[in-house]
Amino acid sequence: MNLPMFGASDAPLLLENIPALQDEVRALAQERGAVILAHNYQLPEIQDVADYVGDSLGLSQRAAAADAEMIVFCGVHFMAETASILCPDKTVLIPDLDAGCSLADSITASQLRDWKAAHPRAIVVMYVNTTAEVKAQTDYCCTSANAVKVVQHIYSEHGDDTEILFGPDMFLGAFVEKSLGRAMHVWDGECHVHAGIKPDDIAAVRAAHPGADFLIHPECGCSTSVMEYVAAGDIDADGVHMLSTGGMLGYAREHRGGTAIVATETGMLHPLRQAGGGTEFIAANEAAHCRFMKMITLPKLRDSLRDGVHEVKVPAEVADRARLPIERMVAIS
Repeated sequence: MNLPMFGASDAPLLLENIPALQDEVRALAQERGAVILAHNYQLPEIQDVADYVGDSLGLSQRAAAADAEMIVFCGVHFMAETASILCPDKTVLIPDLDAGCSLADSITASQLRDWKAAHPRAIVVMYVNTTAEVKAQTDYCCTSANAVKVVQHIYSEHGDDTEILFGPDMFLGAFVEKSLGRAMHVWDGECHVHAGIKPDDIAAVRAAHPGADFLIHPECGCSTSVMEYVAAGDIDADGVHMLSTGGMLGYAREHRGGTAIVATETGMLHPLRQAGGGTEFIAANEAAHCRFMKMITLPKLRDSLRDGVHEVKVPAEVADRARLPIERMVAIS
């Protein structure tokens, strides 16, 4: 029988190996002058070794403000691209180049060009979960934390009859439309993990925990139905919170005790349980697991720091055009 070598990138991690690897990662980061950024959906042991853990908006802000010469991004590829766009003079690494995103893959630059051609006077708002090439053809980026604010800003600046192309997430688009009471052109895309959290999941977990609050990411397939429950009076509006992952962390810090049902990727439970003061956090769907987010492991992070792999560099001509919509997103936040 061949046993995996300790520290091999494809070896299963034993619990006793984790602290040693985390110490090695921290030492390498200090040696390389690197800052480690991690998304809330990353593995707990990755979150615990990062310099900053947050949502897409917070990570973008931290990347833009980073003093370090090297940024190691523990997230998915479009996030590392965003860091490269905002920090063109820094080295941006991602520990696994295959860490992609089903939502970012749901619209291409070519498709966006065709959509714009069909609506030549429209303003384009793209969720930050898109490729650099798509951002380069965008007027405003947004995150789930500020999508409503961004669209509201456009209407206030350009008029109530402004035509908006919103993409690629159809559930976030529907949430913005309902929040503002105005229709947009919304791309038919989705995150396969969030889309998999269905109204039936909410009904089942609601029956099991009738007094619980709901923390719901606007990308979820259940988001529209929960808003309908609230409108019909079936759920108390005070207990329903449509939040980005950063907003969920804010909830956890402010609330003490009780139960909250969390409708987003299950990696979010780790930081919520760390931040919460006795609140019980329960997944709306235990199967809401993003394999792309979980591709980055401690051995891969260690190898990335040690060997300087894998660099993500957005070409200057693309980065220059993609930077403006990202900066507008950050400014409106």
